[in-house]
Amino acid sequence: MKKVLSKSLFVAFLAIGLQVQAQENDAPAKSNVQTYTPSKLLNKGQWDIKFFNNLYTETKGKFNGVKADKARENYFTSTLEVFTGVSENNRINVGVLLEYRSNTIGGRSATAVFDLGNDVTARKGLSSFAPAIKFQPLENVGNFSIQSAFHIPIIENETENGVFLDQTAYTFQNRFFYDYTLPSGNWQLFTELNTEYNFGEEDSFANKTFLLAPGIFMSYFPSDKSTVLGFVQHAQRFGDFTQDYTALGFGGKYQLTDLLNLEILYSKFIRGNDTGLGQSFNIGLRALF
Repeated sequence: MKKVLSKSLFVAFLAIGLQVQAQENDAPAKSNVQTYTPSKLLNKGQWDIKFFNNLYTETKGKFNGVKADKARENYFTSTLEVFTGVSENNRINVGVLLEYRSNTIGGRSATAVFDLGNDVTARKGLSSFAPAIKFQPLENVGNFSIQSAFHIPIIENETENGVFLDQTAYTFQNRFFYDYTLPSGNWQLFTELNTEYNFGEEDSFANKTFLLAPGIFMSYFPSDKSTVLGFVQHAQRFGDFTQDYTALGFGGKYQLTDLLNLEILYSKFIRGNDTGLGQSFNIGLRALF
């Protein structure tokens, strides 16, 4: 009788275990959109390639305390970021950032930055590159990370024929990322603090300046493959040249395939000093493998 009872209990426990395992296997895995926030580091051997495009256009500005209309200026920045995981404990990533810019002045249309030709109202070209490292400083806090990059300009003149392309000062940049998923699982708060120290080129407008730029993003996940978000960002520049601005925006992300994500953002510069008051349109593609 004891042998029969023991055998029955063993079969029952085995059946329960298999059922739990099957339920766990059937549970939908989180998509890359939900999992790989900027705070999340890659596993060793994993790759992250992001192609992000920003078009900023302005017809207003506030300089020397005076807000006024101006001829349209356009600034297009295309950034390629490539990172890979290199550590056994998945706490260190290394990578490189490349920036290509195309800018126009003189009241030309916002789409003029995509024209192939060159003239006195336009400049374009690869402007800088940056070796970078991203790491998780606290072992038990996986949703907090820091990205450090050293931006090296590869252009000689910031401005030619009145057209600004990019700064010629070197930039040491540190970005602090943190995200928190609310208990419901459908909402996620993401925060970023970007700091930059610019130096090394006396003729650069940014030389001997420090930039402090916090941002807050609130995301909602209507499905496991998509998110919509709203955000507020502020930037404050200190030093030989001072400047500040605040922007509000919204957008979304969608996982097109298991490897590829799409991101679309819009922002409006609602206030500022010694800066343009325009708007930006952003689109990015991100591949994780």
